[in-house]
Amino acid sequence: MKNLLEILSKTESSKVISNDIDYADYVALDLSVTNEKLAAQHLTTAKDYEEYIQDYLNRNKAKIAFGGYIEHRNLYQRSTVFNDQNSDERNIHIGLDLWINEPAPIYAALDGKIHSFQNNTALGDYGPTIILKHEIEGCTFHTLYGHLSLDSLNGKKVGDFVGKGEQIATLGLPPINGDYAPHLHFQIITDMENKIGDYPGVCSSKTLAFYLRNCPDPNLLLKIKS
Repeated sequence: MKNLLEILSKTESSKVISNDIDYADYVALDLSVTNEKLAAQHLTTAKDYEEYIQDYLNRNKAKIAFGGYIEHRNLYQRSTVFNDQNSDERNIHIGLDLWINEPAPIYAALDGKIHSFQNNTALGDYGPTIILKHEIEGCTFHTLYGHLSLDSLNGKKVGDFVGKGEQIATLGLPPINGDYAPHLHFQIITDMENKIGDYPGVCSSKTLAFYLRNCPDPNLLLKIKS
């Protein structure tokens, strides 16, 4: 059986958002704790981030901002989802974010079946979420699409087939999307660990080694060039 990383690296690139926007109109976005310009902005609300990201897109003459895989962020400090007193703080992002300030269409990255879906309603969580299950060359894995619109969950059934490039959802807006500036959280997951409709998209430094193995870089599949 081939290694998943090898399989993903050889697949054709996939668009998962706004298919009519070319990768040439994407720009890399740094939301890490090491970005001093970001820290100086003192952003706290979804609206703050929406304005910051739109200004960043405008200044770079871009339409979608992307990035965030294995990025250490302060973005999650407002939410108890990531700051449970009984566990280590989770602040390392293990998916890839695609930021666009509009209710954009969301597409399946590959042929697959609906694994699960649900509305994760806690502040700072995914909001409406869809998870697909894929099998390529005997290798099974999953893709997660978070921060969707509530209507995206309508009519879905576990086990339904979806084709690569088929629209499966629409991007959500705050507060329904977990109360973030509009963006798609896209993640590859090998082992779902029996979770349904949800899977961690942020981890702690102590669990990072596991999630690096279980959640490879989504850009292996999307193939966005910075």
